[in-house]
Amino acid sequence: MNCSISGEVPEEPVVSKKSGLLFEKRLVERHISDYGKCPTTGEQLNMEDLVLIRTCKIVKPRPIQTASIPGMLSIFQNEWDSLMLSNFALEQQLHTARQELSHALYQHDAACRVIARLKKEKDEAISLLVQAERQMPIPSTTAIAVNASALSNGKRAAEDEDLGHADKKARPGITDPLIEELTECNASLSQQRKKRQIPSTLASADDVERYTQLSSHPLHKTNKPGILSLDINYSKDIIATGGIDTSAVLFNRQSGEILSTLSGHSKKVTSLKFVNEGGIVLTGSADKTVRIWEVSEEGNYTCRQTLKDHLAEVQAVTVHATNNYFVTASLDRTWCFYELSSGLCLTQVEGTSESEGYTSASFHPDGLILGTGTSDAVVKIWDVKTQVNVATFTGHTGAVNAISFSENGYFLATAATDGVKLWDLRKLKNFHTFSPYDLDTPTHTVEFDHSGCFLALAGSDIRVYQVANVKSEWNCIKTFPDMSGTGKATCVKFGPDAKFLAVGSMDRNLRIFGLPVDDDASMET
Repeated sequence: MNCSISGEVPEEPVVSKKSGLLFEKRLVERHISDYGKCPTTGEQLNMEDLVLIRTCKIVKPRPIQTASIPGMLSIFQNEWDSLMLSNFALEQQLHTARQELSHALYQHDAACRVIARLKKEKDEAISLLVQAERQMPIPSTTAIAVNASALSNGKRAAEDEDLGHADKKARPGITDPLIEELTECNASLSQQRKKRQIPSTLASADDVERYTQLSSHPLHKTNKPGILSLDINYSKDIIATGGIDTSAVLFNRQSGEILSTLSGHSKKVTSLKFVNEGGIVLTGSADKTVRIWEVSEEGNYTCRQTLKDHLAEVQAVTVHATNNYFVTASLDRTWCFYELSSGLCLTQVEGTSESEGYTSASFHPDGLILGTGTSDAVVKIWDVKTQVNVATFTGHTGAVNAISFSENGYFLATAATDGVKLWDLRKLKNFHTFSPYDLDTPTHTVEFDHSGCFLALAGSDIRVYQVANVKSEWNCIKTFPDMSGTGKATCVKFGPDAKFLAVGSMDRNLRIFGLPVDDDASMET
């Protein structure tokens, strides 16, 4: 008799008391331990329900096919035929997969070409639109309203003049009183700089060498990770971060708490700045807008104004030393000079090249010079009073991702795909270049500390250099690995007296680097 499971003669036969079926002992016991049921009838079955049948040990007969050489050859032939059929099926599947892959690659290449063409057409259309708007003395809607009112009663000449006057005031420009205010600020800051000394509380190079990661704070959403910009309010020790998740987050470093989340932009927040000791926050976004956020008595931030003067992504926001004005730079090839109190765009300046779009901007510490970086690897220096391009620095490859002026007013650092270049503003030339990464790894940001003694740059890691003069070597005193695992550190900022370093990366975490707690306590004592 054969086993009801395997169909073969059992070596240790057992019989079920309930069903009377014959089984191989090891097979039925394994099935009962797994399921607790009879494998044939499905009834509940226990080990006690099995009765062992005693039999004599006999040699099992060999299958008929293996009793002769022709039978064995027949078995081998069947196995070989099955193997060949299986191999043929696999070759057919491989051929089909290759065809599908080739078709997918062709579609991807065609899609990339179409996207590139559409981007080029979009840029050309934006350029033509900007040029057309600059050439129109009166908007078409205003002209239609004026003509309609004139035709209706013929007595609107005075109102026509008022409308035309109002339209001209939309861009009043940088007036003489404003220029006088900027000049006085420049003179005051220049005088202070001559008397300025390095503070005794500034972190030393030895301290920076011992810096390590102190904390990591997940501030932004997980579905759209990435911190693109950050700023620090020194007086209140508050750090603001702008993320790909379209929001800006205000974080208290001492308590480790999120104070407020600024939501309102429809696309990523590319740049942000504190103004007036943190009472106002400016955010620029890829949604082409700039928002002015103001804090209430309860400590909540609300959007006071949304500025819509740009026609493409806003890439940079920088605040003037007076804290009364700020500048925004955009990929639409213009930068705008705003009055903070009213949110009025006083002037909008076009670039001198049709192919450029602004990717970074920063005020000189004295406030009369504006530096801008462009998408075509050019750095432009502007006279704020006259809005004239007074100097142009070339030599980078790729978009200029960030620029930073040293507090002494003599040096400018610029970051791009090929690394960081240092420029002497007195002689208008490049005197040093850092190339920390390979050609495929851009440097995303560069930042002087407030004292002008340290320079930090970030790309696939974070590096801190000790500032020297034009002829001396700028030594790298510390390299921090990118702890995010993304290989893209996007923004970096020194804390007061360079006592800590805040870093944002393409994950959602803000990281703080500084002296270990024990070292910090011993240094204070």
